[in-house]
Amino acid sequence: MTQSLVSPYRRAALKGVLYQGAVALAIAVIVFVCWGALAAQSALAGGVIAVLPNLVFAVYAFRYMGASKANQVHKSFKRGAGLKFLLTTALFLVAFKVLAVEPLWLFVSFIIVTIVHWCTSIFFNH
Repeated sequence: MTQSLVSPYRRAALKGVLYQGAVALAIAVIVFVCWGALAAQSALAGGVIAVLPNLVFAVYAFRYMGASKANQVHKSFKRGAGLKFLLTTALFLVAFKVLAVEPLWLFVSFIIVTIVHWCTSIFFNH
């Protein structure tokens, strides 16, 4: 029974991540056409930094559902939020230390994709 409770919420969270991924790719293509390959790589990196931690959070946060699983729900949300924070930090470090990125496009893409995540949860009924 708890799987049937979790399923719509997990599906909605994953659909939000899918929207984010589509926007991240669209931004990278637009930036590539207008500003070139390095700017597009930076924009794509910013999109990945926004999308990947949200995917990890969605997988962890919506593993359990129901009053009988309240302790497990709490722990999975905490673990998901912690992993999201650590992964976001690690991906920013990798982007700046390993990749050649233009910070402007990295941050612009990250911010837009993050806003898309908020908007999908507000405006779209998953």
